[in-house]
Amino acid sequence: MNARSADALLCEWRRAARARRAVIVAAFAMPWLAALLAFALLHGNRWAFVVFALALLATAVAVWRVARGVDASWLARRLDVRRSDMEDSAALLFAGSTVTALEGLQRERLRQRIEAAPTTELRDPWPRRALAVAALPALAALALVLFWPATKGGIASTEAGSTPQAVGPPALPRLLSARLEIRPPAYTGLAVRTQSELDATAPQGATLRWTLRFSPQPESATLQFHDGRKVELQRHDRDWTGELRLARSGLYRIVLPTPLPKAQSGLHRLDASADDPPVLRVLQPARNLSLHQPGQRTWPLRFEAEDDHGLAATARLRVIQVRGTGEDIVSSERSLALRGSGTARSKRWSHALDLGALGLSAGDDVIVQVLVADNRTPGPQQTRSPSFILRWPPEDTMQASGMDGLAGTRLPAYLRSQRQVIIDAEALLQGKRRLSAERFRERSDALGGDQHALRLRYGRFLGEEGENAPVLPTNDVPTNDLPTNDPPTNDDHDAGPPPATAPAFGEAGDVLSEFGHVHDTAEAATLLDPTTKEVLRAALRQMWESELHLRQGDPATALPHAYKALGYIKQVQQADRIYLARTGIEVPPIDFDRRLRGEREGLADRRDPLAAATAPDPVPALAWQALQDTPDARGKAPDFDALERWVRERDAPGLDPLAVIAAIDAVRQDPACDRCRARLRAALWPLLPRPPATSGMRPRADAAGAAYLDALDAEAVQ
Repeated sequence: MNARSADALLCEWRRAARARRAVIVAAFAMPWLAALLAFALLHGNRWAFVVFALALLATAVAVWRVARGVDASWLARRLDVRRSDMEDSAALLFAGSTVTALEGLQRERLRQRIEAAPTTELRDPWPRRALAVAALPALAALALVLFWPATKGGIASTEAGSTPQAVGPPALPRLLSARLEIRPPAYTGLAVRTQSELDATAPQGATLRWTLRFSPQPESATLQFHDGRKVELQRHDRDWTGELRLARSGLYRIVLPTPLPKAQSGLHRLDASADDPPVLRVLQPARNLSLHQPGQRTWPLRFEAEDDHGLAATARLRVIQVRGTGEDIVSSERSLALRGSGTARSKRWSHALDLGALGLSAGDDVIVQVLVADNRTPGPQQTRSPSFILRWPPEDTMQASGMDGLAGTRLPAYLRSQRQVIIDAEALLQGKRRLSAERFRERSDALGGDQHALRLRYGRFLGEEGENAPVLPTNDVPTNDLPTNDPPTNDDHDAGPPPATAPAFGEAGDVLSEFGHVHDTAEAATLLDPTTKEVLRAALRQMWESELHLRQGDPATALPHAYKALGYIKQVQQADRIYLARTGIEVPPIDFDRRLRGEREGLADRRDPLAAATAPDPVPALAWQALQDTPDARGKAPDFDALERWVRERDAPGLDPLAVIAAIDAVRQDPACDRCRARLRAALWPLLPRPPATSGMRPRADAAGAAYLDALDAEAVQ
């Protein structure tokens, strides 16, 4: 135990001696290292950084070698010098096991003496005078470096009474360090992050805070954006700071009174990532139209949703009950708040609609629609599910005695939902006091969407192209009530009525889908007679006016137009048959009197001379040609202002306007940069219009082919 205690003391003395020697060497080098680092940071000289790195490496090597020199031999010599009781035999303490009996007895005595006096000082004394002599010139050099920028930027300091002398041009400012703090909106739940790059991608609405440091200090600093926005930076000690709320993506650069070097004066990009609306999936029911089964008391509903940042705690279930047939339709609407289960970003809702509590009876329809919102602040985003209908078919009272009876009922059933728009608009006006202004505008806009879809469906009879109009949450439903096997749609809008099953003979709706071509021009639409088409066209005009005012949140102004459209629709419903007119080419009649007199006034040359084709958008094509690497194009600069305006005004597919604007700015800054010009040409290439397809020229015949053709010509002459 005593031997180990002595060994521990020896190890402790060795470590202390090594540390003292390393600190002394570092103390000699530290002032000079500080002066080199200050010069490199303040003046931005890369060679100064290289010298500082080499000096730091040399200091580390010197410290390592000095510490390594404190070994067992050094410790034995130092013990013999500092302690006389070692009797010049301290080397026996480190001799190991290869000692004689007499040497072992002497080593045991030395260990006992070490344990008896454990406070021996073996470390080197501090060389205070040498450190002071070495530090004075280093401190003088450091002071000169710190005060040098102040004297270099303007007039040199002079003594009292002497005339000031001008010095050289001021040093170019440089960006020493940059820090960009990104604070996402609170509702996203994302953490605050900090980066040294000036290009960033952040959520829309995030707060960006810049902290920049320059050398020498400029008088002002600004962040200039490509769309005209500016962020004035404020100085705090040696740092320049500024904040911006990121509303949209953009490009910016740092602008100082004296421009930064080219390597630091380029554009930086900020990308604002938009918050996606919730994704809603309906799990049950599987079809948009379901039929009431005998004995059914409930209607189970299940759906799930997910969002990138989080969903609202509750979802809203819109329930509309429709009673009556034809024009005698009465509807009622209610809204239910549902609380789901799951995580903040993914929830699932289940609800069983009690049909008995609704009072559902034969001939009634129940229409449901789910609305899910996210937690975006301000203005949550909503996703609306398609409309799902549960129909209790009425009792069959029609006596189908022939095709006339079927046609008289089927076709008017297709043209009958304008009254439902009127009923909903009147109900909305009656409940205006109970609704907020925003909720009232949303309901009115939804009615405008219903009117829009209805107008598109009627327009098909005039040959207008449809726009995938949704199935209305009213009494406008498909004429075929049979269920289909189509999978449910996850779209935000209804995809239209489900396709009908195999056509039955004599059904007017099937006659339309089988023999009528309604997706054609208005002049070629031949499903209705001309008089009925004019009435229907007048109804469409009134529907357009009604939709316009409903979209603007003014249902009171829209109601008169809706009533007029309903009156026209009633006239269309009274059409007793479908008129299929024969169409063909109608040439104008020939004026024989003019032909006999030989009059040629108004006749034009039938020859069609070829005119030079012009590109629909010549701006990118002209810029691309001016940037090509040819002797004629070198030295020419495209019209950058016109090209930049063209990029900002266009929304072409696959166009990244910020990348093109950054490429334009790079060429503007350095017109002789071939790589910058090539990058801009590559960005413009996808934007050029595609040339029209042309027939290729026949390849010329070779020697054998030419001889063959000459032989044929000679044979033809003979």
